[in-house]
Amino acid sequence: MRSRQYGPGLGGPDLTPPWKRSAPAPEVPAEPDLVVEEVTTGFCGAVIACDKATVTLEDRFGAHRVFPLEPRGFLLEGRPVTLVRPRATPHAGRGRPARTASGSIAVPGARARVARAGRIYVEGRHDAELVEKVWGDDLRVDGVVVEYLEGIDDLPAVVAEFGPSADARLGVLVDHLVPGSKESRIAAAIDDPHVLVVGHPFIDIWAAVKPSAVGIDAWPDVPRGQDWKTGVCRALGWPGPTGAAWQRILARVRDYRDLDPGLLGPVEHLIDHVTVGTSA
Repeated sequence: MRSRQYGPGLGGPDLTPPWKRSAPAPEVPAEPDLVVEEVTTGFCGAVIACDKATVTLEDRFGAHRVFPLEPRGFLLEGRPVTLVRPRATPHAGRGRPARTASGSIAVPGARARVARAGRIYVEGRHDAELVEKVWGDDLRVDGVVVEYLEGIDDLPAVVAEFGPSADARLGVLVDHLVPGSKESRIAAAIDDPHVLVVGHPFIDIWAAVKPSAVGIDAWPDVPRGQDWKTGVCRALGWPGPTGAAWQRILARVRDYRDLDPGLLGPVEHLIDHVTVGTSA
C-alpha cells in the first residue's frame, strides 16, 4: 500500500515522504536524454519517452522503467523536480541538425544496431559510465559495446582470451598512459594489428571532466601515496563514499564540451578502430 494514501486527520501517521510534503518543486520538461533519478526506487536513467501520464527511463545498462509523472517524483542533480511532458516544437527538424552528446549529427529514429563482435574495454566502471553518457548514442548506432576490466594488470591475458581478428577488433582505453608508467609498459606488451591501446594523461577518469563543469576552479593536488579519489573528496569537503561523489560529477556532464580534449581524441580513435571495415 502506497504511503501517500495516509495523511493528517485520516486516522494514521503521515507517512508521506518528506519531498512530497515540501513546497512545490520546479517543473522540468522531460526532454530526451535528460538524466534523472526516481525518488521512490532510486532508479537513475535518461528519458527516452514521455506521454501525458508517464515517463520512460533507460539506465546505463539498457534497462527500461516506466514511472508516473507525479509532483516531486524525481531528482535532477540531487534536487526534487516535477517532470512534465515537453511542449511540441513547431517546425521541428528545420534549422541546424540535432547533435548527440558527443557532437555527432544525430540520426532521427535510429535503432540500436546489432552488437558487433568487436569491443571497447575501459579500466573501470566510472570510465564506462562516462563513455556511455557522452558517446552512448553513437555507440548504439554503430553497434559498439563498452565493457570495463577493473584494471589492466592482466591485459595481455585478456587480449589473448578475446581473440581479436579483422572482424572482431578490440580497443582499450587506459588511464594515466604516460611515458615510463606501469600502464605504458603493459600497453607496449600488446602487439596485434587488430588491437588498439590508447590512453589519456589523467591519473583518474574523474580528472577528465573539466573542473568548471563540476563547479570548482581546479582538481585538487593529492599527495603521492594517497588514494586520489579519497584525497579529492577530502580536499573539496565532499562526503564519502567516492561512488556518491562520482554520481555528483557525472550528473554535471552534459556533453563533450564538459570533457578535456585529452579524453575526446582517444575515445573517438577507439570507436573508429572498432568500426572500420567491419559489419554488424
